[in-house]
Amino acid sequence: MIANVMIEDADEYRLYEKGFFPILKKYGGSFVTYDDSIEHFEGARPVEGRVIIFSFPSAQAAHDWYNDPDYQSLSAHRRAGAPLISLTMVNGLPERS
Repeated sequence: MIANVMIEDADEYRLYEKGFFPILKKYGGSFVTYDDSIEHFEGARPVEGRVIIFSFPSAQAAHDWYNDPDYQSLSAHRRAGAPLISLTMVNGLPERS
């Protein structure tokens, strides 16, 4: 999962961050990284803001996380503090043997 946000209200966004990880873990999700200083090399649509990458064990787990009533309630803080530019699910490659 790749999220791209523009942080506009750091206090609201901190409230979101504090509640984010327990709900992420509830669905087997794991935080990979984030970056506030993206460097654009090529293309017509440079990414702006913060990029966050996190993963889930399955597409179903990602859908369940997003649709969880606790997450949707919590996401009101993210919407108030850092509106999404995009939230995109990208399927990973299967493990190689």
